[in-house]
Amino acid sequence: MGRLIVIEGLDGSGKATLTAALVAALQERGARVATLAFPRYEADVHAELARDALYGRLGDLADSVHGMAVLFALDRRDAVSELRQLLGTHDVVLVDRYVASNAAYNAARLKQGADGEVVGWVRELEIARFGIPVPDHQLLLATPREVAAERAERRAAADPGRARDAYESDEGLQERTDAVYRELAAAEWLSPWTVLEGDTDLPALAATLLR
Repeated sequence: MGRLIVIEGLDGSGKATLTAALVAALQERGARVATLAFPRYEADVHAELARDALYGRLGDLADSVHGMAVLFALDRRDAVSELRQLLGTHDVVLVDRYVASNAAYNAARLKQGADGEVVGWVRELEIARFGIPVPDHQLLLATPREVAAERAERRAAADPGRARDAYESDEGLQERTDAVYRELAAAEWLSPWTVLEGDTDLPALAATLLR
């Protein structure tokens, strides 16, 4: 059975870039690697509905913290079979965003911390009720919030079809989410975490993740 490694971080933190670099570093060590990214906007109706809500196309749905959390959780529930299949045929499955993103963003929306009610509720919903696999290790890409925001703005400007959604454009939400992510990492929520700040020694990180 392979190892489930999750990469978390703010919008614009560089998760996709880190994923690609880490895939190369792991493959250099002979590992069989698969990748998956959430939300799966083009593959799951729940993720598609969540995206529509974040762009204001579903009335007041985006105002419901728990409603949005359920949609993102259902996206992962739909992917459980695929995740288990990938874990059975690869040494490492790298996931861009996972359960902790639901916990962090919704705690931030409610102005709660990592010890707040909604974090426990997300864990009960996704892990206990939906049976979503628990990660073996989680990486927090702790890019400074200002840098992440600037990247997200540049990405939106360069791609007219990639305008920032309601979460991405809310600077206060991004700041609070960053704080909750760091609390989750410190508490080793669901699994051990590694916080990545500044330059990352990818070969060393790859070796650590394979142990």
